[in-house]
Amino acid sequence: MNIKQMTLLCIALLMGNSFAMADESGPTQQLEGFNLNGYTDTGKKSWEINGDKADISDDKIKVTNVNANFYDPKQNANLTSKTGTIDKINGNVHLQDDVVVTADRGTTMKTDSLDWKRNQDLVETKDRVRIEDEQGTVTATGLTGHPNLKKAQLNQDVKAVVKTSKDLAKSQTVEITCDGPMEMDQSKMVAIFNKNVVAIEPATGRELRADIMKVWFDDKNKKIKKLYCSGHVSVIQGDNKSFADEMVYNGEDQRLIMTGRPKLVFDTGEGAGKGIFQKVGQ
Repeated sequence: MNIKQMTLLCIALLMGNSFAMADESGPTQQLEGFNLNGYTDTGKKSWEINGDKADISDDKIKVTNVNANFYDPKQNANLTSKTGTIDKINGNVHLQDDVVVTADRGTTMKTDSLDWKRNQDLVETKDRVRIEDEQGTVTATGLTGHPNLKKAQLNQDVKAVVKTSKDLAKSQTVEITCDGPMEMDQSKMVAIFNKNVVAIEPATGRELRADIMKVWFDDKNKKIKKLYCSGHVSVIQGDNKSFADEMVYNGEDQRLIMTGRPKLVFDTGEGAGKGIFQKVGQ
């Protein structure tokens, strides 16, 4: 396809017009090799969609082997899927099968389907999702976020396996579950878990429970920097249980500070100094 044909194609897509008055039961035109670009008001490319083949009808474009790129001053991202359907009326894109989003910083998100709302700069899915990066892995049902994953909300049934150091051993992880939603902001390196939050340290069996848990990460050292819990907070290890309204964990000195009714101070005894919940004080 020459430059003139591609120009006509882009004009037709933007105006929502069809290329031919064909029967609605089938495509009006089929293209081998597809490309569509979007630009900011200043003329910079903000996104592009490529595909091996495109079937064009009056209101939709069905693309096979989608390979799209999102361009952002803070973080770019690539998106691939087996198929994609572009709505010529509102510009939204539905991606289907083997959907993978990969951000520049190495974060990847995998799911079965994804809806890209171009004008809102959002992606959404109701399917199971899996997000991985150097800090750990998160799985959940449903997601809403920016295409480059710099901010996202995971809707329900959230499970995160978070590294507490660069060591990949299981003894250096914490498993956090919650009913959801979970909010993540990569620019601030923080994740917020909501409703029935449970954090378990597999190596020691210690449990931390709360209504809300905020976790700040040390991006350089790939570990938990700070942890704040509120609402029905409890720390459990074996027969030992402590309760509070709020709790703060400092990753630098590895101390827990529990406050509220009652305000408790305790030492984990034999297990002290061996895990994320190892020292407790006022």
